[in-house]
Amino acid sequence: MRKPCCDKQDTNKGAWSKQEDEKLINYIRIHGEGCWRTLPQAAGLLRCGKSCRLRWINYLRPDLKRGNFTEDEEDLIIKLHALLGNRWSLIAGRLPGRTDNEVKNYWNSHLRRKLINMGVDPNKHRLMTRNLLPRPPIPSNSHAGATGILSGPKVSIIGDADIHPPDEFRRDNDRVSDAESCLDESNQLPDLNLDLTISVSAAR
Repeated sequence: MRKPCCDKQDTNKGAWSKQEDEKLINYIRIHGEGCWRTLPQAAGLLRCGKSCRLRWINYLRPDLKRGNFTEDEEDLIIKLHALLGNRWSLIAGRLPGRTDNEVKNYWNSHLRRKLINMGVDPNKHRLMTRNLLPRPPIPSNSHAGATGILSGPKVSIIGDADIHPPDEFRRDNDRVSDAESCLDESNQLPDLNLDLTISVSAAR
């Protein structure tokens, strides 16, 4: 496996100087871009081919467009991103003078946030409907009802305050229940006497 050219010794990896920029510009102006792997040695640069290519494409080529992105460029980037996704090289190829790295940085720093503020998902380019739907109101006694259902001895959907009736109502119910119980006992007396008579006669 061939090692990257940047791993070679005696290769400058720091910032580009003005003299290095001039050497690269003059060489490409005369000979063209050609093969980036052999270009540094031919141009007299202690750089790797990848570094020369990125320096030329992103900073030195004469057709680069400087300055802020226009509204037309922003709209075009958004439309192309909806079709191509994060394929920045293809998007930049349709924007004269813009580089793929420049377009990607502008998308992440400005356009992505702009779409989110508009309520649009920047990945799917669709409205985020979950933020537009109102939330249903929560009843004030829902917590009390849930407590009565889960932890109380009685299964009910009303609050704890409504479970216990007033004392007067409870006393009236007690009196009614006592009267009913007496009637029930009186109705059952003949059966009890009959059972006793049968049991006594059987004993004789």
